[in-house]
Amino acid sequence: MAEKRDFYEVLGLSKGASDEEIKKAYRKMAKKYHPDLNKGDATAEQMFKDVNEAYSVLSDPQKKARYDQFGHAGVDPSYGTGAGGGGFGGFGGMDFDVSDIFSSFFGGGFGGGGASRRNAPIQGEDREVRVNITFEEAVFGCSKEIKFNRIEKCEDCNGSGAAKGTSPETCSNCSGTGQVRVQQRTPFGVMQTQKPCDRCSGKGKTIKNPCSKCSGSGFVRKQKDFTVTIPAGIDNKQSMTLRGQGDAGRNGGPNGDLYVTVNVAKHSIFTRDGLNIYFDAPITFAEAALGAKINIPTLEGTEEYTIPEGTQPGTVFTIKNRGVTEVHGTRRGTLSFRVNVEVPKNLSNEQKEMLRKFAQTCSDKNNAQKKSFFDKLKETIKNM
Repeated sequence: MAEKRDFYEVLGLSKGASDEEIKKAYRKMAKKYHPDLNKGDATAEQMFKDVNEAYSVLSDPQKKARYDQFGHAGVDPSYGTGAGGGGFGGFGGMDFDVSDIFSSFFGGGFGGGGASRRNAPIQGEDREVRVNITFEEAVFGCSKEIKFNRIEKCEDCNGSGAAKGTSPETCSNCSGTGQVRVQQRTPFGVMQTQKPCDRCSGKGKTIKNPCSKCSGSGFVRKQKDFTVTIPAGIDNKQSMTLRGQGDAGRNGGPNGDLYVTVNVAKHSIFTRDGLNIYFDAPITFAEAALGAKINIPTLEGTEEYTIPEGTQPGTVFTIKNRGVTEVHGTRRGTLSFRVNVEVPKNLSNEQKEMLRKFAQTCSDKNNAQKKSFFDKLKETIKNM
């Protein structure tokens, strides 16, 4: 008697091949050597038997482990773990899941798994609501009334879909499994598979008297109104998550979530960047030159601030911890303002004469920046 070939070799694999590689190789080899496609070819028939035997061992984790350790002796019938080696007219007593092999050819589920998945708990869909708020409401927080539509369990039938006083019945077509057996002719012969029951759509239950309110679906669309609290410090386009306020779940699954996204209106003075706020403050030439106390706006109201003598246009002043407070936190940003020196218009003749006399009294010391600019300009021209 010829020595039995290595099972991995039969499937064209190396030892240590993964489960997926074994399944893929088996599908390829079984199709290649199937007797229906090789009628009268004794070699193909024998190869088909060898392929079946190899797969029956390598597809079983326990048998595969014994085979990897002891070889054919680990799975020989004399040890009580013989391989199936079924006849080539079908798959005989082979110990493998037909659904693994043919599901990719026929589509749909085999066995009862499809029904259980179809009736598994499903979380409801999430919903989103957009709310318009002012700059101040974003900074200090507020409460807003919101309205939105969501899917809820029908109150009349409590989600069953059946009219009051009745209940869904076990489907007589599939006996409540949600699956029915069908036969299909394939290159491998006539195969028996399963598909979702057409009568109950795979649910295993039928409804003779549907609920009039939800038309038998068990769910209705309703408008939901409630008050939502906007936290202080929220920024434009940020969202809050309200757990369980979305659509109702199915088959006992949890509700979805509600996302409330805020659109913050622009402020007439302030510009916000994260927790920090900015604005431009106009001052007169005299205030910039001599220094002055000016009133500046803050989030809490106006406040007096001292501008030092000789302040230049575009100078930025920053006050710590006067910006926006972090959402649900204590950290606070800064308040910064940039001074813009206003040049007076429509001067009287007297004012113009006074400015001319002032300009004549100014020295290079008073115009250090101007002198520095012209010094650099002369040096550049000299080196050209």
